[in-house]
Amino acid sequence: MKKFKFSPRINLQLAVCGLLLILGLLTYYAFSSVSNVATTQYIYIDEDDTQDSVIAKIQPFANLIGMTTLNTLIRHSGYSENIRTGRYAIEPGDGPITIFRRLRSGRQTSLNLTIPESRTMDRLAAILSNKLMLDSATIAEALTSQEVCEKLGYDTCTIAAMFVPNTYDVYWNMSIDKLLQRMQKEHDRFWKGDREAKAAEMQMTPTEVCTLASIIDEETSNNAEKPMIAGMYMNRLKEGMPLQADPTIKFALKQFELKRIYNKLLNTESPYNTYRNEGLPPGPIKIASIKGIDAVLNYTSHDYLYMCAKEDFSGTHNFARTYQEHLKNADKYTKALNERGIQ
Repeated sequence: MKKFKFSPRINLQLAVCGLLLILGLLTYYAFSSVSNVATTQYIYIDEDDTQDSVIAKIQPFANLIGMTTLNTLIRHSGYSENIRTGRYAIEPGDGPITIFRRLRSGRQTSLNLTIPESRTMDRLAAILSNKLMLDSATIAEALTSQEVCEKLGYDTCTIAAMFVPNTYDVYWNMSIDKLLQRMQKEHDRFWKGDREAKAAEMQMTPTEVCTLASIIDEETSNNAEKPMIAGMYMNRLKEGMPLQADPTIKFALKQFELKRIYNKLLNTESPYNTYRNEGLPPGPIKIASIKGIDAVLNYTSHDYLYMCAKEDFSGTHNFARTYQEHLKNADKYTKALNERGIQ
């Protein structure tokens, strides 16, 4: 039987077609989208991750073709010897080669970190640990370490003044040292210029301004009234009168839920008790808000020395020049509390 033979030209054409088919398949596998969802996905790789766990984090939103290629690249490239921590974006349409190069080179995506107006450093540590690779114990340990705080120019009572409640662009896997250095840098940037000059004119340090602002923040959430309250406390400081700020009692007792401050609580033994101690407490009783800080720096000049919450529970205050006038305001507020059964 006579064998059929292709001409050299046909053989070449078949070879080219085969090569193109192979190249097409390789291209398809190499550049097929790994993600099968229409939104950007993020994976978080920490120090405990292995190549298997990295693959497992991608698989829930991956399609079979793209994941097969990425799996091959990860398992046969030495990636397991150099796993880079971080927060990595996987965009719709990203192919396995693109994603692999991103993971291998450590080209992570930053995130927005919001510093909240926390009342305690433990609470701040817990909130930050939910946004960063750092655990809350590591953050809390640093913020309660006298040695760490002193290196930053603070102590464990004043470290809250370093934090400016704002949103910052950071990397998820930043170290505790990098985090604190960044916050110190942002603090200096915030104060440089007019704020620093105004504080100096008032003969106050930025930390002292933050301390007073933190009290004002706890007195009211009404930003429009904060400069008035700041003016009253400035008058007391100038007169050498105790601040007698109820929020400092709550802070001293760590009982922030208290609705009423009874006389028996005013004898609480604490350097934060501004009924027993003159001047400012040792440090902020919370991370002061920007509105609170600016209220102190731009306080309203007046001659009021007393204030009491209004009986209409509007969140604002009645101000008084004399103690007798203040007692009348206090009686109205006490009556309103009793009528509402607030203990």
